[in-house]
Amino acid sequence: LKNGVPQATNQKSVDNLFAMINARREPALDRLINALGIRHVGEKNARLYAQNYATFEGFQDAAIAAADEDSDAYKDMLSIDGVGELVAAGVVDFFREKHNREAVRDLLQQVSPLRAEKNQVQSPVAGKTVVFTGTLETMSRDEAKSQALSLGAKVSGSVSGKTDLVIAGPGAGSKLKKAQDLGVEVISENEWRALIG
Repeated sequence: LKNGVPQATNQKSVDNLFAMINARREPALDRLINALGIRHVGEKNARLYAQNYATFEGFQDAAIAAADEDSDAYKDMLSIDGVGELVAAGVVDFFREKHNREAVRDLLQQVSPLRAEKNQVQSPVAGKTVVFTGTLETMSRDEAKSQALSLGAKVSGSVSGKTDLVIAGPGAGSKLKKAQDLGVEVISENEWRALIG
């Protein structure tokens, strides 16, 4: 210490210190979202938001637009599998607060979050939004969702006009009816297994 100020012992120490600081200026998108401390958003939901919106700007713009519960942005946010009304409300409430938006603006002057890369998987369902409904007979719902995600599909918990495919098992109810009303392709679990190989 010199006059109460820490002094580096050599230039290499100074260089290492600045290298460590600069390495933190480009955080992974999901880590930045999680670090904001948004109510009900932990590591898992932060990862889901990052995968869905790809950029911080995309996430923030969607969150601000989702303040209108009749908006497509709000419906899209709810269609992310694992994000329910409680989590979405936490995100909307966070960005509704002016001081939070200002803090984020100031933070983004210091850091540049990395773009989240979506899985570049080659499969018949890559990039498609799928919904599972009814009872699955050869695998659990969680196994089916994990399988779909690993093949590059987006799994949603609800049917909308953006749904590409509904996999319906026995006992399928309102989701199946909505898919039929919207003209969304509906297949059985066996057809799903044949489709994905």
